Amino acid sequence: MRIGLVTDTHLPALVRQLDELGPESAAFFATVDLILHGGDVTAPTVLDWLEQFAPVVVAKGNNDGFDDPRMLPVQFLDIHGWRIGMVHNLAPESRPVHVLRERAFHGEHVDIMIAGHTHLERLEHRDGVAIINSGSPILPHHKDTRHGTLGLLELAPERLHAEIFLLGHTNGRANPATPMTMTIEHGHLVQLVHGHGHGRLHTHTG
Repeated sequence: MRIGLVTDTHLPALVRQLDELGPESAAFFATVDLILHGGDVTAPTVLDWLEQFAPVVVAKGNNDGFDDPRMLPVQFLDIHGWRIGMVHNLAPESRPVHVLRERAFHGEHVDIMIAGHTHLERLEHRDGVAIINSGSPILPHHKDTRHGTLGLLELAPERLHAEIFLLGHTNGRANPATPMTMTIEHGHLVQLVHGHGHGRLHTHTG
Protein backbone atom coordinates (compact mmCIF):
# COMPACT_ATOMS: atom_id res chain seq x y z
CA MET A 1 0.00 0.00 0.00
CA ARG A 2 1.16 3.48 -0.87
CA ILE A 3 0.48 6.03 1.86
CA GLY A 4 0.95 9.80 1.74
CA LEU A 5 2.23 11.46 4.92
CA VAL A 6 1.66 15.08 5.85
CA THR A 7 1.58 17.02 9.09
CA ASP A 8 1.50 20.57 10.44
CA THR A 9 -0.24 22.17 7.48
CA HIS A 10 -1.48 25.12 9.61
CA LEU A 11 -3.86 26.20 6.85
CA PRO A 12 -5.44 28.46 5.82
CA ALA A 13 -2.72 31.04 6.44
CA LEU A 14 -0.80 33.04 3.83
CA VAL A 15 -1.92 30.32 1.45
CA ARG A 16 -5.26 28.53 1.67
CA GLN A 17 -4.41 25.08 0.32
CA LEU A 18 -1.29 23.09 -0.46
CA ASP A 19 -1.77 23.39 -4.21
CA GLU A 20 -1.04 27.11 -3.94
CA LEU A 21 2.60 26.12 -3.31
CA GLY A 22 2.68 24.50 -6.75
CA PRO A 23 1.49 21.32 -8.48
CA GLU A 24 3.77 18.90 -6.61
CA SER A 25 1.45 18.21 -3.66
CA ALA A 26 -1.59 17.35 -5.76
CA ALA A 27 0.52 15.28 -8.17
CA PHE A 28 1.88 13.23 -5.27
CA PHE A 29 -1.39 12.72 -3.38
CA ALA A 30 -3.06 11.59 -6.60
CA THR A 31 -0.78 8.51 -6.50
CA VAL A 32 -1.53 7.27 -2.96
CA ASP A 33 -4.12 4.88 -1.51
CA LEU A 34 -4.37 6.53 1.92
CA ILE A 35 -3.32 9.83 3.53
CA LEU A 36 -2.16 10.07 7.14
CA HIS A 37 -2.13 13.60 8.59
CA GLY A 38 -0.13 14.02 11.79
CA GLY A 39 -2.17 16.96 13.10
CA ASP A 40 -2.20 20.73 13.36
CA VAL A 41 -4.52 20.80 10.40
CA THR A 42 -6.22 23.94 11.85
CA ALA A 43 -9.21 23.82 9.46
CA PRO A 44 -11.30 20.92 8.07
CA THR A 45 -11.11 22.38 4.55
CA VAL A 46 -7.55 21.01 4.41
CA LEU A 47 -8.88 17.51 5.01
CA ASP A 48 -11.60 18.01 2.41
CA TRP A 49 -8.95 19.01 -0.14
CA LEU A 50 -6.84 15.95 0.71
CA GLU A 51 -9.84 13.62 0.57
CA GLN A 52 -10.35 14.28 -3.13
CA PHE A 53 -7.26 12.10 -3.62
CA ALA A 54 -7.61 9.33 -0.99
CA PRO A 55 -9.19 8.53 2.38
CA VAL A 56 -7.75 10.64 5.19
CA VAL A 57 -6.93 9.64 8.79
CA VAL A 58 -5.81 12.38 11.20
CA ALA A 59 -4.20 12.64 14.64
CA LYS A 60 -5.63 15.68 16.41
CA GLY A 61 -3.07 18.41 17.05
CA ASN A 62 -2.84 21.07 19.73
CA ASN A 63 -3.99 23.69 17.21
CA ASP A 64 -6.97 21.69 15.96
CA GLY A 65 -9.88 23.40 17.69
CA PHE A 66 -12.58 21.56 15.77
CA ASP A 67 -14.14 18.11 15.72
CA ASP A 68 -14.07 15.89 12.67
CA PRO A 69 -14.94 12.21 12.23
CA ARG A 70 -11.60 11.67 10.47
CA MET A 71 -9.66 12.89 13.51
CA LEU A 72 -8.81 11.32 16.89
CA PRO A 73 -6.08 12.09 19.44
CA VAL A 74 -4.51 8.65 18.81
CA GLN A 75 -4.95 6.57 15.68
CA PHE A 76 -4.11 2.89 15.23
CA LEU A 77 -4.07 1.14 11.85
CA ASP A 78 -3.16 -2.40 10.81
CA ILE A 79 -1.86 -2.65 7.24
CA HIS A 80 -0.15 -5.70 5.69
CA GLY A 81 0.94 -6.97 9.09
CA TRP A 82 2.29 -3.60 10.25
CA ARG A 83 0.78 -1.94 13.33
CA ILE A 84 0.81 1.87 12.93
CA GLY A 85 0.32 4.27 15.81
CA MET A 86 -0.10 7.97 15.05
CA VAL A 87 -0.25 10.94 17.42
CA HIS A 88 0.51 14.61 16.91
CA ASN A 89 3.26 15.04 19.49
CA LEU A 90 6.01 12.52 20.31
CA ALA A 91 8.50 15.19 21.34
CA PRO A 92 11.16 14.68 22.30
CA GLU A 93 11.25 11.87 19.75
CA SER A 94 14.71 10.86 20.96
CA ARG A 95 13.30 9.31 24.15
CA PRO A 96 13.53 5.53 24.52
CA VAL A 97 11.00 3.64 22.42
CA HIS A 98 9.37 2.08 25.49
CA VAL A 99 8.77 5.57 26.91
CA LEU A 100 7.24 6.80 23.65
CA ARG A 101 5.03 3.70 23.58
CA GLU A 102 3.81 4.19 27.14
CA ARG A 103 3.30 7.95 26.94
CA ALA A 104 1.78 8.22 23.46
CA PHE A 105 0.21 4.83 22.70
CA HIS A 106 -0.99 3.62 26.11
CA GLY A 107 1.64 0.89 26.07
CA GLU A 108 0.23 -0.78 22.96
CA HIS A 109 2.60 -2.53 20.61
CA VAL A 110 3.25 -0.64 17.37
CA ASP A 111 5.72 -1.27 14.57
CA ILE A 112 5.53 2.28 13.19
CA MET A 113 5.18 5.53 15.12
CA ILE A 114 4.04 8.55 13.12
CA ALA A 115 3.95 12.07 14.55
CA GLY A 116 4.31 15.75 13.75
CA HIS A 117 4.44 18.89 15.93
CA THR A 118 8.17 19.59 15.68
CA HIS A 119 8.14 20.64 11.98
CA LEU A 120 11.40 18.66 11.78
CA GLU A 121 11.65 15.69 9.44
CA ARG A 122 12.71 12.34 10.93
CA LEU A 123 13.17 8.78 9.67
CA GLU A 124 14.55 6.39 12.24
CA HIS A 125 14.53 2.69 13.17
CA ARG A 126 15.13 1.97 16.85
CA ASP A 127 14.43 -1.12 18.92
CA GLY A 128 12.40 -2.64 16.11
CA VAL A 129 10.19 0.43 15.64
CA ALA A 130 10.13 2.86 12.70
CA ILE A 131 9.72 6.48 13.83
CA ILE A 132 8.50 8.89 11.15
CA ASN A 133 7.89 12.63 11.17
CA SER A 134 7.29 14.11 7.72
CA GLY A 135 8.01 17.67 8.87
CA SER A 136 5.80 20.44 7.52
CA PRO A 137 4.95 21.22 3.89
CA ILE A 138 4.60 24.93 4.56
CA LEU A 139 6.51 25.85 7.76
CA PRO A 140 9.60 23.60 7.72
CA HIS A 141 11.82 23.90 10.78
CA HIS A 142 9.40 26.62 12.00
CA LYS A 143 10.66 29.00 9.32
CA ASP A 144 8.25 31.47 7.75
CA THR A 145 5.97 30.28 4.94
CA ARG A 146 7.92 28.41 2.26
CA HIS A 147 8.13 25.03 0.54
CA GLY A 148 8.73 22.21 3.01
CA THR A 149 8.28 18.44 3.01
CA LEU A 150 5.86 15.56 2.54
CA GLY A 151 6.36 11.87 3.22
CA LEU A 152 5.72 8.56 1.51
CA LEU A 153 5.20 5.24 3.30
CA GLU A 154 4.98 2.06 1.23
CA LEU A 155 3.94 -1.09 3.08
CA ALA A 156 3.93 -4.72 1.98
CA PRO A 157 4.17 -7.89 4.06
CA GLU A 158 7.60 -7.86 5.78
CA ARG A 159 8.70 -4.73 3.88
CA LEU A 160 8.54 -1.02 4.70
CA HIS A 161 9.88 1.75 2.51
CA ALA A 162 9.64 5.39 3.64
CA GLU A 163 10.79 8.64 2.08
CA ILE A 164 10.67 12.31 2.99
CA PHE A 165 10.61 14.63 0.00
CA LEU A 166 11.36 18.28 -0.46
CA LEU A 167 8.61 20.16 -2.29
CA GLY A 168 11.21 22.43 -3.83
CA HIS A 169 12.40 25.88 -2.80
CA THR A 170 10.60 29.20 -2.45
CA ASN A 171 12.31 32.15 -4.16
CA GLY A 172 14.55 33.85 -1.62
CA ARG A 173 13.64 31.36 1.13
CA ALA A 174 15.56 28.11 0.95
CA ASN A 175 13.99 24.86 2.07
CA PRO A 176 15.94 23.90 5.23
CA ALA A 177 14.81 20.27 5.25
CA THR A 178 16.82 17.17 4.36
CA PRO A 179 15.42 14.40 2.13
CA MET A 180 15.54 10.95 3.69
CA THR A 181 14.97 7.34 2.65
CA MET A 182 14.56 4.24 4.81
CA THR A 183 13.86 0.58 3.97
CA ILE A 184 13.13 -2.22 6.43
CA GLU A 185 12.82 -5.86 5.35
CA HIS A 186 11.93 -8.80 7.61
CA GLY A 187 12.46 -6.63 10.67
CA HIS A 188 15.92 -5.44 9.66
CA LEU A 189 17.03 -2.00 8.55
CA VAL A 190 18.54 -2.39 5.08
CA GLN A 191 18.71 1.26 4.00
CA LEU A 192 18.79 4.63 5.76
CA VAL A 193 19.97 7.59 3.69
CA HIS A 194 19.85 11.29 4.58
CA GLY A 195 20.41 13.90 1.90
CA HIS A 196 20.43 11.51 -1.06
CA GLY A 197 20.02 13.09 -4.50
CA HIS A 198 17.93 16.19 -5.12
CA GLY A 199 15.14 15.14 -2.77
CA ARG A 200 12.30 16.25 -5.01
CA LEU A 201 8.89 14.66 -4.85
CA HIS A 202 8.44 11.31 -6.59
CA THR A 203 4.99 10.81 -8.11
CA HIS A 204 5.35 7.14 -8.99
CA THR A 205 6.80 3.96 -7.56
CA GLY A 206 10.14 2.89 -8.87
